[in-house]
Amino acid sequence: MSTKKTKKESGAIGFSSQYWEENYNEPEEMDGIVNAGQHAKYISAFFAVDYVDISSVIDLGFGLGHLFEEVLKEFMPYRAMGIEPSTYAFDRVKERKISPCDSTKLTLKKWDLVTWSESIHKKSKWYDLGLCTSVFQYLTDKELKKVIPMMSKQMKYLYLSVPTDYELQRQVSDLEFKDRYAIHRTKRDYLELLRPHFTIIGSRVLESKFHFNEETTHFTDYLYRRL
Repeated sequence: MSTKKTKKESGAIGFSSQYWEENYNEPEEMDGIVNAGQHAKYISAFFAVDYVDISSVIDLGFGLGHLFEEVLKEFMPYRAMGIEPSTYAFDRVKERKISPCDSTKLTLKKWDLVTWSESIHKKSKWYDLGLCTSVFQYLTDKELKKVIPMMSKQMKYLYLSVPTDYELQRQVSDLEFKDRYAIHRTKRDYLELLRPHFTIIGSRVLESKFHFNEETTHFTDYLYRRL
């Protein structure tokens, strides 16, 4: 896999304010921010069609918290957790009241994905839904190989977005934006990392192979199951 880096900081331990100011200087145009509500409604509708209940949510790298906040509003889970290693982003989200109701037990940790994976023990509770958006491109292959198996164990479903090398190139040509912190990987690279642990069941929606197989899945449109 190609893991050539042009970044000056490590995504595994979070980024300084320079990253957020450089990469998020036009938040009103960014996917997952300007349309966070639409993302949340899509996730809700996707599971509602097959009568799948989502009562607990975890966000692995919530960033500025827009998508996490909208998902919490949409599902009103009884238990939720969010991790974010960047002090700049974490402090801003913590200042806001992103929990939609007092009945949601919300825990925020200033952790990176590796630290989170190392915190898991046999008695750790799993979550119905995990969110991981625009995070994988900042982790090394070694880090991803460590955290993806744990993600499969700790969540039934994963809402995942990550730009491949193709999208990163398109950002330069179409948006005149270059993410100098991101690691470039191909679609094939990411599929190879995910294949042992997840099944793709929809756009951005993955199902844990630890929790489900073709006999136990709620999503039986087998034509669309991949990985």
